[in-house]
Amino acid sequence: MTHSILDLLRNAVVHYGYWAVGAALLLENAGIPVPGETVLLLASFLAYSEHDLRLPWIIVVATVAATAGDNLGFALGYYGGRPLLQRYQAFFRIRHSTVARGEELFARYGAVTIFFARFVFGMRIIAGPLAGVLRMPWRKFSLFNFLGAGLWVTVISSVGYLFGRHWDRLERVLRRFDLTAAVVVLLGAAFLWWRSRRAN
Repeated sequence: MTHSILDLLRNAVVHYGYWAVGAALLLENAGIPVPGETVLLLASFLAYSEHDLRLPWIIVVATVAATAGDNLGFALGYYGGRPLLQRYQAFFRIRHSTVARGEELFARYGAVTIFFARFVFGMRIIAGPLAGVLRMPWRKFSLFNFLGAGLWVTVISSVGYLFGRHWDRLERVLRRFDLTAAVVVLLGAAFLWWRSRRAN
């Protein structure tokens, strides 16, 4: 199942390039739980091996899309208010604890929360709408939103590109791991067979 989803995402990136990256990041940051981070990693990974994609352009497109998506989420939260947030939670099955955690972070750190929200599991998709619901000043939101998007996209893209650069080495390590695991499994099976023979 996981492999088929990854293959689907990889094919989308290969066929649609920057459009796939932009759409995934826009939707995810607007509050729709799509695998934007995975698409960004795949695109950056492919940038090393596919000449159609360039890492700097991936970073630019993803930063713009993530910033725009969060602004869209902010507007939805601002004008839709708490009732919209509650329907959104129910529809996407987002835990109450995730929203409560977000509200606690906003209350404690204010607009700076937006900067770090992308690095906190579960917060990336609700940060924009929640900031709107809580009536955060838009200028502060926009500043920290852009800075956070730039940092997050650069870090994730660089990790993906680094994996692409060292894929051969990683593949060799995984092959050795597979071989070691196979040996351990065989030895374990032999040991269990030997114990069962002795018990009889």
